[in-house]
Amino acid sequence: MTSVNAILKVSIAAILLSGVPLAGAAQLSTDARSAIPHDVQQLLVVDYKAIQNSTAATSLRERVMPPELKPFEEALRKSGMDDNHDVDQLAFVLFRPKDTSDQLATVGIAQGQFAVQDILASFRKQKLKPAVVRTNRIYPLAKTGMVACFVDPSTMVFGTTDAVRAALDARDGVTASMLTNAPMMDAMKSVDSEPLWSILDQKGTQFMMRQTLGSAGSVTDFDAVNKRLLASWYSMDFQHGAKFDLTISTGDSFVASTLSSLLSAAITVRKMAASDTEKQTLSATSINSDAGRLSIHFAASDTEFYALLHSSLFQSMLS
Repeated sequence: MTSVNAILKVSIAAILLSGVPLAGAAQLSTDARSAIPHDVQQLLVVDYKAIQNSTAATSLRERVMPPELKPFEEALRKSGMDDNHDVDQLAFVLFRPKDTSDQLATVGIAQGQFAVQDILASFRKQKLKPAVVRTNRIYPLAKTGMVACFVDPSTMVFGTTDAVRAALDARDGVTASMLTNAPMMDAMKSVDSEPLWSILDQKGTQFMMRQTLGSAGSVTDFDAVNKRLLASWYSMDFQHGAKFDLTISTGDSFVASTLSSLLSAAITVRKMAASDTEKQTLSATSINSDAGRLSIHFAASDTEFYALLHSSLFQSMLS
């Protein structure tokens, strides 16, 4: 199972903001990709366009709401757009503002067919004055502490002032963007046709796996393996129950095989103290390694997923 701190929490946030399950593909435009700073630790993209009712997604929404993403939900509403109709894709970007920084900043990118002139008219009516950065106009979003900027008629960047400025610097070529980050661009090719997907860089992947393994991550073998993790990507689908697929790239068959053994052992240990529902969940998780890549797959029906949400295993994932 995955760690909420590294990927699940951001995934849940994206689902919560959409409020519905997803079907279709969530691909980012070149303009949106260019607004992502080079040193991105995690990018998550969710498709809003093709939606349908799902017990799994509804249950998830009722069970968990990450507090750190609530301001983004409020910012979307304050922007004047109807997120259920105007937004096609929504991306969350966790990035390092400086090359040597361990601190992460978050910026949101919304794509869709926006009535930009109507939204700007609403800003003017609220007497919100923009800050001008080169040719960009950055508008404050009332009572949210966040700002927004339309980089083109179909792309809006929003978040804190510093985060949005960093995104605009990347888009305008003042700083490097993700377009020049070859490992992340390559990882994106594997999943960007899915309805909800995410990619993580080396640091993000290493942190995710240490959190996932818990006490098993303290063994000597893992320390050696962890240094060899290069990147990871995953997709989620709530169209029929819940499906999750994660791939971790190591570039080394032995490393992938060792990591597979560590994860399998961690699942076996957790099964010993698990309830029947939790055992069923763990049994539904398959782990395989091939050609330097580790693959993890999980699938559950709506009913099984609902039971998982109320289990101690799910709560431990949130701690």
